[in-house]
Amino acid sequence: MNLDRQTAVDLLNSKVTTEHIIRHSYAVEAVMRKLAEKFDPENVELWGISGLLHDLDNDLVDWKSDPSVHGTKTIELLKDISYGNEDMYHAILAHNPATKTKIQSTLDRCIYAGDPITGFINAIALVYPDKNVHSVKVKSITKRMKETRFAAGADREAMWSIEELMPFPEFADLALNAMKEVSESIGFPKPE
Repeated sequence: MNLDRQTAVDLLNSKVTTEHIIRHSYAVEAVMRKLAEKFDPENVELWGISGLLHDLDNDLVDWKSDPSVHGTKTIELLKDISYGNEDMYHAILAHNPATKTKIQSTLDRCIYAGDPITGFINAIALVYPDKNVHSVKVKSITKRMKETRFAAGADREAMWSIEELMPFPEFADLALNAMKEVSESIGFPKPE
């Protein structure tokens, strides 16, 4: 199974042109690596790369007209170059409920919850005076989850679903710290 990270980064940079989706992909990769360290330490690379490539087809398919196509083109691209494995393919499809791919594994559950929390944390960071993820606190994340008008498009159901595996505040802390570790790759400077 080919899981060379540089190949994944090259794929991401060649297929995704929307800058915020590239930053989002790096954020999801970081969160997935931390979740793998907790739930599947022998497969950190698989989990991380699954996160990095989960939106690979974002700029290649018209998912706004037909959400069910998001993910399927990614799998086609990966299979064409013999990259990844069936666990990765299933997780990438399962992160998008419109594909009707059932969540069956811990990897599936984590990518389903890990995808939206990165955007949610990003939205919280942007309301801070310094607009930096390093200022965000876990308490802010848990509080904002209850404020349904804040980041109304965020899939709270997906994020809450992590509670099948771990308490939400622990997940929020893990995701926040993962994003802080890669802050410069996702558009936030390190604090001085």
